[in-house]
Amino acid sequence: MNIIIVEFILYCIVILGIGYYFSRRSKTHSDFLLGGKKLPGWALAFSERATGESAWLLLGYTGFVFMTGLSGVWVAAGIAIGIIFSWLFLAKKFMNETDKYNVLTLPDYLAVRFGQKAKLIRWLTGVLIAGFLMFYVGAQMAGAGKMLFTTFGLAPAAGVILATIVIIVVSIGGGFISVVWTDMIQSIMMLITLVALPIAALIYINTNDLSISQSLVEAGNSYNSWFGGLTGFAIGVLFFNNFSWFFGFLGGQPQLSARFMALKNNKEANQGSTVAIIWTFLAYGGAFMIGLAAIAMYDQGSFNDVEIILPTMILDLFPAWFAGILLAGVLAAIITTADSQLLVVTSSVSEDIIHKALGIELTEKQLVWISRLSVVIFGLIGMTIALVSESLLYLVVSWAWAGVGCTLSPAILMTFFWKRYSSAGVVATVSAGLLSTILWISTPLEGIITSKFTTFFIALLFGVVFSLVMPDNKEKVNTISAKEAL
Repeated sequence: MNIIIVEFILYCIVILGIGYYFSRRSKTHSDFLLGGKKLPGWALAFSERATGESAWLLLGYTGFVFMTGLSGVWVAAGIAIGIIFSWLFLAKKFMNETDKYNVLTLPDYLAVRFGQKAKLIRWLTGVLIAGFLMFYVGAQMAGAGKMLFTTFGLAPAAGVILATIVIIVVSIGGGFISVVWTDMIQSIMMLITLVALPIAALIYINTNDLSISQSLVEAGNSYNSWFGGLTGFAIGVLFFNNFSWFFGFLGGQPQLSARFMALKNNKEANQGSTVAIIWTFLAYGGAFMIGLAAIAMYDQGSFNDVEIILPTMILDLFPAWFAGILLAGVLAAIITTADSQLLVVTSSVSEDIIHKALGIELTEKQLVWISRLSVVIFGLIGMTIALVSESLLYLVVSWAWAGVGCTLSPAILMTFFWKRYSSAGVVATVSAGLLSTILWISTPLEGIITSKFTTFFIALLFGVVFSLVMPDNKEKVNTISAKEAL
């Protein structure tokens, strides 16, 4: 156990050191929020994948597969297809639109692009992002508490506080540049964990004459079926509930889209696509196999919290020195996602609301310091949520995914690919997505059909209807957009 503690300390020192080094390179507000278009495509791809997959993948999804069996594959399928689609069809579009409109954030882009209702768009998207992503950040910190409790027997609250300190320090230092480079290291560590652990688990299963297929049968009637043993309409519900993660990847996650906006050119975008797609197949294939292997290794009901399965398997299967490295990969997933989301919330406050919506003129230095102060404030709010929340990571992240990703994705898709989309349509899309998510998850309907599915199509419908009923004045739009971009 001592060697694991030493490795954890060394890991945190390295990450904090990288954050300090790159803090000296964030000179402007653009550098702090988007890296000044100076980062290579492969680094942005590692960062995007590490940001997209978090404690949710390593702790939440592996626990979900343990509870559901083969039918859990549709979550991975939906996410993988969404990731591939976004990198192949949206990344270059984001890059080009960022250059065209000279913007730093996703809300900033929508506001400049649809200038007639720019301030209202900034306020709505700012509230949407800050509100839902704070729960996402809290989920990551709660994941840190679970992981440190499993590893060291540390009280979950103490683990949450320690993780919060590291996350805030990394984020407050170099902003986007610091986060991307620390993400790259953490992304590689996550991949090592998700590849090495299923291999070790399969060796253990074979050596001890265990059988995954037999264990799936013994676990329950639904476990050895790709559709959970359901028939008819129930199959469709299961499929859409699990596959619906796909809709949040269609440009609506600002912490992911920021990586696309930071790309320099087509060559870097192509390079990033290759890295991201390979990473996705390895990571999700590994996470799915970990969940299945756990069914063979442990009895159902042997865990009070199924989201500690992965760190438990690591401690059971590896010597202490290697277990420490892999467990640091879990902590990496938590830190890399939380710091990226903190930056997104920070940018919504400093750039979209204070600087643009309120029109407060500040120097570059003042904007950077406001951003850093926002990181501390919202980091502490996320920590508070983690300390008082009793919901599972999988559930909390699912809600945030619906509220932000499945609301903004239809807005981005219509902006990119439908010429008749209007500023009133954007307002209707965001408002409908925000309200429908809150109402849906507050009722028993969430247990029937997930809000990730309903939010996307409700927001899409309202966006289409209001765009047709209230089209923009094209000449006025061009004039306002030109002013907004300056």
